[in-house]
Amino acid sequence: MLHHASARCAAGIPDRAGVGLKPEHYREILEQNPDVGYFEVHAENYMGAGGPPHAYLEVIRKRYPLSLHGVGLSIGAAGPLDRAHLSRLKALNERYEPGLFSEHLAWSTHESEFFNDLLPVPYTQETLDIVCRHIDEVQTTLRRQMLLENPSVYVLFEESEIPETEFLALIAARTGCGLLLDVNNVEVSANNAGYDAAKYIDSFPVEHVGEIHLAGNAVAEGEGERLLIDAHGSPVEDSVWGLYRGALSRTGPVPTLIEWDNDVPSWPRLLGEAQKAEAELSRSARQRNRTPARATALA
Repeated sequence: MLHHASARCAAGIPDRAGVGLKPEHYREILEQNPDVGYFEVHAENYMGAGGPPHAYLEVIRKRYPLSLHGVGLSIGAAGPLDRAHLSRLKALNERYEPGLFSEHLAWSTHESEFFNDLLPVPYTQETLDIVCRHIDEVQTTLRRQMLLENPSVYVLFEESEIPETEFLALIAARTGCGLLLDVNNVEVSANNAGYDAAKYIDSFPVEHVGEIHLAGNAVAEGEGERLLIDAHGSPVEDSVWGLYRGALSRTGPVPTLIEWDNDVPSWPRLLGEAQKAEAELSRSARQRNRTPARATALA
């Protein structure tokens, strides 16, 4: 297993802010060459052989580092991985050589059925074994490390017996995968499941974190309950920025992506969100540089 810092250095993604690449912004990006750290794309949107998406992505990839984010592997499903999907994913990785590749701790398939949702898994020894086996298969096939993203939670399983942060730490230790810390998912899950988001961040196994995601959420009110939804259709909430600062205090600067997939804003507005994250990363770097050597060694 690669040491965390060495893995990040080898990945080619800088410890800067990036944004999701959207077709609405292709032309502005190519014309302006904006100062962003990297772009991220959803793998499943580029699994076709050619066409305009690939034509634009090939040019942008020559100018910027790329992160590849999958949503269709169904890592947590009880059944076997879809070998055809994994083969397409391998071809995409080889074509664009992304600095980072990530997927979700979730399932979305059952036998021949595919669901458009990332569904939760119970945190049990049986699930742990399944997830680790699937991650081993993915990393062996792709011949690279995968980052696993913490989920947004809307329901809890009575049979869960392992705390989520411990579950993620066990997966990383057994498989050598890295972790993607989605801070908005922490905010959503903490609200919906009734726990303290800051304490969750404090317990997260940050030694395995290779990327952070930030996004906006939406509120659904009903029957006296306030449910948060990981909607990706609005600016990052102030509370999420606060959690992000807490995470950076533990991780130091880490590649950070602004996710805005729905109601896609204008390019300047999206770039503005990335610049906010960039400012937080710079602040984190300055704080690290000011930390006395002995305090750093003892941390």
